[in-house]
This record gives sequence, C-alpha cells and structure tokens, in this order.
Amino acid sequence: MSKDNSSMAAQDWQALTRLTAGAPFQIERVRLTDQDVAIEGRFELAPLAQLPAEDQIFVAAFVRCHGSIKQMEKFFGVSYPTIKNRLNRIGALLPFAEVEPAPDAGPASTGELLSRLERGEITVKDVLDQLQQPKEGA
Repeated sequence: MSKDNSSMAAQDWQALTRLTAGAPFQIERVRLTDQDVAIEGRFELAPLAQLPAEDQIFVAAFVRCHGSIKQMEKFFGVSYPTIKNRLNRIGALLPFAEVEPAPDAGPASTGELLSRLERGEITVKDVLDQLQQPKEGA
C-alpha cells in the first residue's frame, strides 16, 4: 500500500470511527482491491479494531515501545500507575487475551499475588490468606 493509500485508509478509518461514535457495527462487504473481488456476509471486527481510536493508538504505541512502561511514561508524559491503569482497563476490554494459570500449578508466588491484586482480580484479604497458607513440602 502506498503512503497516499495508507494515509487515505487512516482517514477513512477515523471518519468511520467518528460516524459510528463508538456504537457497535458489523462489516457486511469486503472488497479485495488488488483482485477486484468482493465478498458479502457478516464479518465482525477484530477485538483490537473494536477499541476506541485513542485506545488503539495507545496499544500501537505500547507495541512500538516493546512493552516498556518506562518508554510509555516518556512518550505520553504520564506516571507509571497511569500507564498500568490504562493497560488494565484496555486489557479488560479484550477478554480473549486472558490467560488462566495452569490448574495443577503450585501456590502462587508473592509477585504473582501482588500482580493479581494490582489488576483487581483478588482482594488484599485473598493475598494475605494465600500467603499464610503452609507451603507444600515444608
């Protein structure tokens, strides 16, 4: 895709985003421009494409920063907790990306428990209860 076509596609996507105002929509026709072929049906957008434009930009920046929160802090001029909170909020909108721990995994490490607490998956009481459980083999 040439730079002009890429720029036009970005403008078209931004116009579509403004037009739909965040309301859900479905694609019903796809045209392959290089082959002059059109396919009709019901096509759902990929989960990332369903995010608001600002969140899509944030995710793209995160990928471009190779997941470095320090680089994201510099790029957006905000604090670490602000970046983490936004990542957690966006992550909650993408349930397909959740990874469940293996059911036969041993007790969670302190770091894992604190990460889950930070994400709001468990409470402080849950963390304390799990930390006070006797370790296996001890």
